[in-house]
Formats: sequence, C-alpha cells, structure tokens
Amino acid sequence: MKALHLAAILASLGLPVQAQDNPMTESESWEMISEAVLGGTTAPADGAALFEVDAPYRAHEAATVPIEIRQVDDAAVIERATIVIDENPAPVAAEMTFGPAMLPLDMELRVRVNQYSNVRVIAETADGAYMNGRFVKASGGCSAPATRDPELALAAMGRMQLRSFDATADLPEGRSEAQVMIRHPNYSGLQRDQITHLFIPAHFIDELTVWQGDEMLFTMTGGISISENPAFRFRYDDNGSPDLRIRAKDTEGNVFEQSLPKSVES
Repeated sequence: MKALHLAAILASLGLPVQAQDNPMTESESWEMISEAVLGGTTAPADGAALFEVDAPYRAHEAATVPIEIRQVDDAAVIERATIVIDENPAPVAAEMTFGPAMLPLDMELRVRVNQYSNVRVIAETADGAYMNGRFVKASGGCSAPATRDPELALAAMGRMQLRSFDATADLPEGRSEAQVMIRHPNYSGLQRDQITHLFIPAHFIDELTVWQGDEMLFTMTGGISISENPAFRFRYDDNGSPDLRIRAKDTEGNVFEQSLPKSVES
C-alpha cells in the first residue's frame, strides 16, 4: 500500500511513476499460449486482491529484470506459482512450489525479457488460480552476451552464497529475510560466443530446492528465462535451524548442493 501512496504523490507532482503504473496490456501471444500454459483449465481469476507483482516499466538490464511477488491477502495459502513472459522464446520462465514457512509470500527473482512483454504470475491456491502481472519494456534479454568469459563462468559454476538480513520495521517477529545466489552462466541457447560468434548451447539450472533444516521452503523448475547467476530473495518463518540447504541441478546433469549458515550481514 505504501507503494500505491507513493505513486499517487508522484503523479500529483507530475513526476514519473514507477512499476505501479505498468499494468499488463492486451497480448495476442498470451491468447496463443494460454491454453498450453494453463493445461486447458479455466482461465485464472484476477489476482490483485491476493498478491502484487512489481517490475520496472523500463528495465535497465533486459537480462536481469527484477520481479517481486508480494502477497497482500495474508490468510490465503499460495501453494504454487508459474511465471510467464509472453514474448520470450520459451514463455514459461519458472514453476515454483512453496512450503508453509514461505507464507505470506514475499519473493524476488531476476529474469530475462527478450522484447516488450507482459510478465505475469499465476498463483494457485486450494480455491483456484489467480493472475497478476506487469508490462515491462526491455529487449534482447535472452540473447544478451554473458557477463563473464565462458571458461571463468564454468570454473565458478555451482558456487553458492547466502545473505541473511537484519529485521526491518515491516518484518514481523519470527520472520527472516534471505537471498540465495548461485553462480551459473544459465546459457539460454540464444547467446553467441564473442570470439567464435557461434551460438553457445543452452545450459541452465532447471531444478532448485531450498530447505531450512528438513523443512522445504521452495522449489523451482526453471527455463532459459531465469537470469545468469540466479538469485532469489525471500522472507520466511525461521524455524531455528542454523543453516539453509540449497540443491540445484542443471540441464547437463550437474548437481550442486550446499548448506550455508544463516549469518546476518545487514
């Protein structure tokens, strides 16, 4: 709600309004892919009363566009979510499941956006599916060159980092906030080697699970639209376990698993 108040203030001053003023637009692509994405089920209901989606109207970096999903109806139980980028070559960016400790859901991840597109989130509860999203102006995200030399990227592949953050004023007691980062080039298959100019084969993390102790926090089945060096920032109910355990698998069959301490940074 603070964001909505800020948008109103900016509008009254004649200043540019940020992500809150970029609702989804009509999309022929969604009309073509929706049946496949939804599996032939009933179209999802308007999710505005259940959760918000924040994304920049104009992305500074098309290959690392931040998407935040923030639940506004705390009583609802969001079990799963699918992130869809209408105009991307592979529109389904990620399918996620959530454990009870992740609710109410407050999560951010980074995606590639290949051209001006709706970025939509379809959340599933026991009562049905709900959809919300934003329209993002970005281009070239899926073919943008990798930020590191391929040899260096592969040498660092699988390294993980966990950042834990001090409680903030809006973080209820018992809730914690963390960010999981995984080194991986997440090649989309649409990028070219800067020396040979040949396409680099697709090679990305397609499965991810995060636990605290033996309790599952969330899982992700990902595609080429998840950014290089995937990062997930999220809030969760802390069960007292000293570590978070992360397990990732990529499309080459490599498995990376590590337990990281919940040491607070800031």
